Amino acid sequence: MAANKSYTIVEYFGGDDGYRCGYCKNQIGNFSHGMWSHAMTVQDYQDLIDRGWRRSGKYVYKPIMKKTCCPQYTIRCHALKFQPTKSHKKILKKVNKFISNGELPKGQDDGKPMDCEVAGPREPNKVRHPELKCAAITDIQKEIGERPATTEVEKDVGDSSTTASETSRTDTASVTEGKMVPPKPGMGADPSRPPCRKARDVRKERRLQKGQTRQHGDGVSSTVSSSQPTPKPNNQPKTLEEFISESMPDNSSHRLEFRRFLCDSPLEAEHSPDGPEMGYGSFHQQYWLDGRIVAVGVIDILPTCVSSVYLYYHPDFASLSLGSYSALREIAFTRQLQKQSPKLSYYYMGFYIHSCPKMRYKGKYWPSDLLCPETFVWVPIERCTPKLDSSGYARLNQDADAGDARVLRDVGKALVLYRRTVMPYAAYSRKRKGSSDETEVQQYASLVGQDCAERILLYRS
Repeated sequence: MAANKSYTIVEYFGGDDGYRCGYCKNQIGNFSHGMWSHAMTVQDYQDLIDRGWRRSGKYVYKPIMKKTCCPQYTIRCHALKFQPTKSHKKILKKVNKFISNGELPKGQDDGKPMDCEVAGPREPNKVRHPELKCAAITDIQKEIGERPATTEVEKDVGDSSTTASETSRTDTASVTEGKMVPPKPGMGADPSRPPCRKARDVRKERRLQKGQTRQHGDGVSSTVSSSQPTPKPNNQPKTLEEFISESMPDNSSHRLEFRRFLCDSPLEAEHSPDGPEMGYGSFHQQYWLDGRIVAVGVIDILPTCVSSVYLYYHPDFASLSLGSYSALREIAFTRQLQKQSPKLSYYYMGFYIHSCPKMRYKGKYWPSDLLCPETFVWVPIERCTPKLDSSGYARLNQDADAGDARVLRDVGKALVLYRRTVMPYAAYSRKRKGSSDETEVQQYASLVGQDCAERILLYRS
């Protein structure tokens, strides 16, 4: 990560009171620990979400798994290994078809937003120091407008005319030793003819020829180079990127664009030589349809992942399953970033809630892992679901002897911010003789783990 003097500053609020659950509607059944984040580095937030924390705006919370009515397990998808399922392909084709011919599909939305805001945590009524600043803290970079690079769905020529080899399919005879011999039933394709080619391969070749023509600038189509990559074998499945950039006619009814903006969040924007070009931090991904914004997704780009925060979209386009479509786009975006930053290879989808059937869809973005709530190691989801079928809460790590490897054993080493001075808690407690907050600080330190407790500044008034 880029070297800087930024610190994460939080206020811890505990988690004693229950609040309404947006999943099972229990009025007081949802419990979580909470912190207000005045500023946060991307590495600290990466470490926090790898211990089950999650942000909602500047409020960072961690469900109390053994107590809450609907246990919420952090889930991550292996973006590089992801292959779209049949339902994912259906959604991608549905959106591409709409862009191509302009007709909205009938029926209700069969996709889900990545997180349900109604089920979010209750934020504190009053932050003890809402304007907290420190000389060592850099201000969060505000929204700076459109980034230089924008991407849009490719619109390629989808010529439906057939090639010579395809039109010859109606012929019923072949030449053998100078004689016309009809093919025998059941003998398969005529070996004397060139093999039939898939229409998409033909279109791809024509697009290449047109591109070469434009490059030469002389209006004459050049021949296809023999060094051109060979078409993908028929038994190879199409990649996610190929489905997203499906060929469309030049006269498509709609134009869909994607723009990326910085957005206000507690995360400090950072750049690193080995990081993604746009840097780390929080971003809006805007979906524009014919110059009209139809959806906005919020993502956090972190050292090892893209974390989906939430998505909201115009209800007129609910039938396009924009929640699921945006998740697929974000997985493809993660794969794109990984080429620039090799460590960045996961897509975090928030929380997986097995006890809520409507939230199990996240497990279909496979392969994916769930975070063990006791040892904080990742476990493949297929090994977790049998346990979750029998119990809402479960220890997912099968190693009975494993524990929390990053627990902070000496609370005195936890960093605090007291009177604008950074100090270990041991020094703070000496200054505040008779301080009665050791139990609270101990609980906080055990929840964030050793790495974060020794870096994050816990505000003490």
